[in-house]
Amino acid sequence: RDLIVDWLEAAGYAVRKATDCRSAGVALERHPALVVTDMWMPGPCGAEAIRWMREKNPAMQLIAISGHFGSGQGCTEEAACAAGAARTLAKPVKRADLLAAVTELIGAPVK
Repeated sequence: RDLIVDWLEAAGYAVRKATDCRSAGVALERHPALVVTDMWMPGPCGAEAIRWMREKNPAMQLIAISGHFGSGQGCTEEAACAAGAARTLAKPVKRADLLAAVTELIGAPVK
């Protein structure tokens, strides 16, 4: 989480971070343009959390990240997209891939 925040802030994006679904719910009240979420986190996670966030804010974009995509552990990129993720990124996430996805989804940061 901290590395993703560092990359986005260094690129010029305004960022708020949440440690779990409860604190994410508070952040969603501000109607962010984009959420970057791990598929495994405390509280509701994975596709359930993505569906919940999409219901709260249907207009936002969402990137799902996981080290389990393609591992056979039940966490798939297809499930993340079906739940409402616009993009998926497998860990280890590359900075260039994250910034490219963010720019495609919400545009360049306003400076």
